[in-house]
Formats: sequence, C-alpha cells, structure tokens
Amino acid sequence: MSEFIVYGVPGSPFMRSVCVGMEEKGAPYRIEALAPGFMSTEAGLRLHPFGRVPAISQGEFALYETQAILRYIDAEFTGPSLQPKTPQAIGRMNQVIGVNDWYLFPLGTRVIGFQRIIGPTFMGLTPDEAAIAGAMGDTTRAFAELNRLLGDKAYFVGDALTLADIHIAPQIAFMAMTPEGRGLLQGTPLEAWLQRMNARPSMQATLPPAGLRAAA
Repeated sequence: MSEFIVYGVPGSPFMRSVCVGMEEKGAPYRIEALAPGFMSTEAGLRLHPFGRVPAISQGEFALYETQAILRYIDAEFTGPSLQPKTPQAIGRMNQVIGVNDWYLFPLGTRVIGFQRIIGPTFMGLTPDEAAIAGAMGDTTRAFAELNRLLGDKAYFVGDALTLADIHIAPQIAFMAMTPEGRGLLQGTPLEAWLQRMNARPSMQATLPPAGLRAAA
C-alpha cells in the first residue's frame, strides 16, 4: 500500500480530525506539516484549489475536504467501522458534521479561536472583543443544538463512535481552550462527551502543538 500523507498546518482542528480517524483505524500515516500561508502559494493550491487544509495523498491518489477524507479513510483501511448502517443513524451522523461545517466552525470557532488564541499567540494581535461578542450568538446556538442532538448518549449516534464524533471533537476541544468555549461547555452533555473523547488514545496521539496548548 502506498504511503498515506496528511498535509496541513499543525493545530488545525480539521487536520486533527483526519489524524484522529487514522488513529482510530490503526492505519499508518505521515504528517507533512505546512507553514501558515503555504496554502495560498501555487504549490499549496495544487493540494487544495481553495487554499484550505487538510489534504491527503496516497500514491497517485489525492483528496481534500475533511468529510471526504474521513469517509475515504473508513473505507480504505481495516478496523472498526466509523459509519453507522441504519438510515436514521447515517442521517444523524451527517447532520452533526453539517452543524460543524456550516455553523460552529465558520460562525464560531474560526472567529473566537482566532481572536483568543491564533492572533495573539502567533501574530501579536490584541483580541477584537467586538468580533468575539458578535460571534457568541451563533456559537451559543450551535452548542445548544449539539447538546440537544447528543442528549444522554455516549456518542452522537449512540453507544459507538462515528465520524460525527471524530469530525467535531477537535473543534470543541479547540473551543475549550477559550474562556467562551469553557463557559458554554460547563455542566452540559458536551462537556462529559469531550472528556470521553479526550481520553481516547486517538485524541491523545493527536494533541495540538505545545505552543498552541500553552496559549489556552
């Protein structure tokens, strides 16, 4: 089998999701760490024409978009299936993934995470409190809906881990590094779920860089 390479910026929650998926499948992979700004270069745009991370390659095969990569990993490698079989469970898994990609990340994590962690730590920027305040409404709504969908289940689709948990856990873990995220998690089903996820070997093996964790 050709070498599996994950391209991305260390600390990216989306890149971490892909690595968690690989760890859960027990599959070998190598990380090709990219410098911030690389994805806007000609070489970066060859990996992902929209300049995002992660992207993967396996021999001559290349793929981008986290959802697509995770489904490919589950199909390509042996190990426990990470996708449910019943129509309702499949729908719920995809719904949770959609909540992250359409609401939690673009309206919440991207704004609050940048203002609280990325900007101050790596760019010397002062947090824009107005931008953070403006993002809190949508972020609160996303957290509330995820708590509703999770309910009292161990994982989003029931007793078994699925791509929904793998896709969204790094995003919630990143938000937990901010005071806003910690406040939204406190005493909720998501807080207990994140503790379970963080205890998994796959999450332990894919922790963000020490410098990023120290910024929390």
